[in-house]
Amino acid sequence: MPLDHRQLRLYLRANNKFEKEFRLSDTGRNISLPVKERVEFFILPQIKKATGDNYLFYTFWIVIEKTSLNIVAELGFKGKPNHQKEIEIGYGTFFSQLNKGIMTEAVGGMIDWAKARTDVDYILAETDEKNIASIRVLQKNNFQQFDKIDDMLWWKISVQ
Repeated sequence: MPLDHRQLRLYLRANNKFEKEFRLSDTGRNISLPVKERVEFFILPQIKKATGDNYLFYTFWIVIEKTSLNIVAELGFKGKPNHQKEIEIGYGTFFSQLNKGIMTEAVGGMIDWAKARTDVDYILAETDEKNIASIRVLQKNNFQQFDKIDDMLWWKISVQ
């Protein structure tokens, strides 16, 4: 579920009002200060000035487990496509939900979403070489490693 400007502001408060509005379970979720600051000072302004559905390249997409109605993960893109029609994806699963295949499925859904767009040809991802779980998510979704800079691995998948 991608969040619009109003929804993301509400989500950022982490005071259960978002969960109540969407009839989701209260998991006591919180947002770290660095993430909160990034959202307030970069993401929200980008969403506000985005035209059409371009806000989808900046916002949080949340993953909701259907049975429990818990928010279990967040993911999104790090801006609109560049001149080579590339977008970068970022993602994270809540600690209590690790190793359940949630992010593999969610990233697959984002790939499918990007395939329907004419302004995206590639999705990129960056992972620490020691983050085996993140690497497996990318491998299971057919990303190919194309670069290594220091201890960071760069991955790419064509969506066209």
